[in-house]
Amino acid sequence: MKSFKYLSILIIPFTVYISFTSMGWLTYIPIITFFGALPLLEMLLKPDKENFNKEQEQEEKENKMYTYILYITLPIQVGFLAYFFNAIQETELTTFDLFGRISAMGIMCSALGINVGHELGHRNNRFDQLIGEALLLTSINTHFLPYHNAGHHFNVATPKDAATAKKNEWVYIFWFRSHFSSYKQAWQLENKRLKDSNRSWFHFQNRMITYTFLTLLLLIDLYYFYGQQVLLYFLAAAIFGILQLETVNYIEHYGLLRKQNKHGRYERVKRIHSWNSDHVLGKLMLFNLSRHSDHHYNGSKHYQLLKTLPESPQMPTGYPGMMILSLFPPLWFWYMNKKLKTFE
Repeated sequence: MKSFKYLSILIIPFTVYISFTSMGWLTYIPIITFFGALPLLEMLLKPDKENFNKEQEQEEKENKMYTYILYITLPIQVGFLAYFFNAIQETELTTFDLFGRISAMGIMCSALGINVGHELGHRNNRFDQLIGEALLLTSINTHFLPYHNAGHHFNVATPKDAATAKKNEWVYIFWFRSHFSSYKQAWQLENKRLKDSNRSWFHFQNRMITYTFLTLLLLIDLYYFYGQQVLLYFLAAAIFGILQLETVNYIEHYGLLRKQNKHGRYERVKRIHSWNSDHVLGKLMLFNLSRHSDHHYNGSKHYQLLKTLPESPQMPTGYPGMMILSLFPPLWFWYMNKKLKTFE
């Protein structure tokens, strides 16, 4: 029964359905819910510092329901994507309505497509990884897995990591640096992996070639069956989802750096190298992503087992609230740089 609380993710498709079947301000219900009501509620609710004990951890580790909940996000995401292609074509929609529905699909792409794709992409079985890849494809962000697993987790909290925000770096600059640098490094990592196994980079086992082909196939199909306008609307929704991902990357590692020894080697990743949040609603809606310190300490640990520890840097609120704060750089620097001094 403990796993059922993560079904709260269904609040997102429910609000997106309202957006797709409404006009006017109701098309913005997903944004109002996720970036309005949620942060306000998290200011009122006490953070959840509870961890499983050893017996509970073993029991919940073997509970397949946690994984089945992740699986159902794929048909939901694909179904709503198909719904979006039709809902966005209604002739009576105003520009205001269009932006509302595009933003609604963008939240789906971020919370279900990219976030769940991230979780399943860390799994060590091919079936889970395949579902994760399919979810990331719906957000045209498939390069995320090669870079994230082999690049970000290895270089996190160092200047080498594209997804680690520098102190006093504006989030708007970070969006472009992180996204395009991680895309470039994804190709480099895949090329190196194949070279190390004595294969040419131009090989069917190069995931970036496969992902690029599938992404182009998806976009060509959209253009063929729905036309240029729907294709552009989908690209706008996917970009909005990607910007949410990059904003999350920004708040998760802002300013934190690992120490180097005299030989230039970085210390191992610790739980002090990611910002942590135990705020209940964001934690549930994002499958414990906000317990990010433990995730980087052990990237293969399933989401339901992630722990919170007192040494981890703590955010003052959950992810939605911190994402909004990051959009106002002077306020962000004023608040977060004071907290950062403890870990510099």
